Amino acid sequence: MEKPSSSSKAALEERTDPVEEREVLRGAEGGDVGPPTPRKSSSSRSSRKSFRLDYRLEEDVTKSCQDKHGRWTNPWSTWRFPSCPLMLRFLLWDKDHSKVPTNKEALDSELPVMEPYFVQNPDLSDSGPGLRVTWLGHATVLVEMDGLNILTDPIFSQRASPIQLVGPKRYRGPPCTVEQLPRIDAVVISHSHYDHLDVGSVASLNARFGGELRWYERSVSGLISHSLQFISYVSDTPVCCRFVPLGLMDWMMKMGCENVIELDWWDENCVPGHDDVTFVCTPSQHWSKRSALDDNTTLWGSWSILGPEHRFFFAGDTGYCPSFQEIGRRFGPFDLAAIPIGAYMPRDVMKGQHIDPEEAVQIHQDLQAKHSVAIHWGTFTLTYEYYLEPPVRLRAALEQKGLHPKSFFTLHHGESRLITARGGEVFE
Repeated sequence: MEKPSSSSKAALEERTDPVEEREVLRGAEGGDVGPPTPRKSSSSRSSRKSFRLDYRLEEDVTKSCQDKHGRWTNPWSTWRFPSCPLMLRFLLWDKDHSKVPTNKEALDSELPVMEPYFVQNPDLSDSGPGLRVTWLGHATVLVEMDGLNILTDPIFSQRASPIQLVGPKRYRGPPCTVEQLPRIDAVVISHSHYDHLDVGSVASLNARFGGELRWYERSVSGLISHSLQFISYVSDTPVCCRFVPLGLMDWMMKMGCENVIELDWWDENCVPGHDDVTFVCTPSQHWSKRSALDDNTTLWGSWSILGPEHRFFFAGDTGYCPSFQEIGRRFGPFDLAAIPIGAYMPRDVMKGQHIDPEEAVQIHQDLQAKHSVAIHWGTFTLTYEYYLEPPVRLRAALEQKGLHPKSFFTLHHGESRLITARGGEVFE
């Protein structure tokens, strides 16, 4: 756990006045390039400090940290990665209890895929001042809040894999295509695993929205991640942002993405033209990998999105750790949280990296969430629990804690729920 010294705190305060502008322009292969053509979009490894948030708690939170080889690590005692013998047992000998039906009729009955409301009636898809969530499968949700449309960990491909011939295959298809999505103002990415950062989906979103899209990610360099400079953009058209954790900007730029915002834990930024909605990169307990040699070279995390009327939390992929209490203390209560409930068995293999439904309910409480939606289940067979077990255990955990069963709910693929309406009415 890293805590800033008084001298570093003074340096941070000094850099906030005046606020400077900074642009990091990268070519398709990651090299520096000259002044851009007038596309009026940019990417950045910088963050800003909001005048709205109380940073007197700065020393009370867990900071990201790296090992002596420069690879990111989890700083909590709750973290453990399965040993080689455990992984071999999991891959070769453990019994798979998922029992996903091969019959489409059976799957349609148990896990129906619905046509999203914005496909049925595109005229209704303009985001208003209320809060609405649509589950698009796995960890992909569309959240409409305070005038913004936000997409999380988009995966619309059939397989969570570097190639579409092999790898985990969806048993429930995506309820819509990228072309059928409404306007997207921001995309948040939690980490680099293939079921959360999908090449085909990134390419499709880029083809559809291009320079109008903005990506938000965790940032890479300690010096850069602690910069307090704020990027201002001027554009005649809406800009869609990509928010990503540290280390993912180069990958995104090679994919041709523009408007990539790379952040460290507790850093924040916003969508141009929507300064009243703050995107904060917050901790999670996980790991990253996309190839044989890049273990933990990019950071992972969750996202806290703070608007003038509503607050939304996206957990991404995580094991249980104390930082959810820190997030709840600093930014709670949240109007809505998206929390994973699946991919948790066998427990001795998955506990460090994937919460089970009981731990999901604990996170719901840690965050002081008024409502939570279940994600990361019912789409891919990644682990060995029965495919319909996660929502059953979720309901039991809520009952055991004495919580209302609708406070932490599941949705069908493509289904939406209106949490609050334009006039502030709350839907239970």
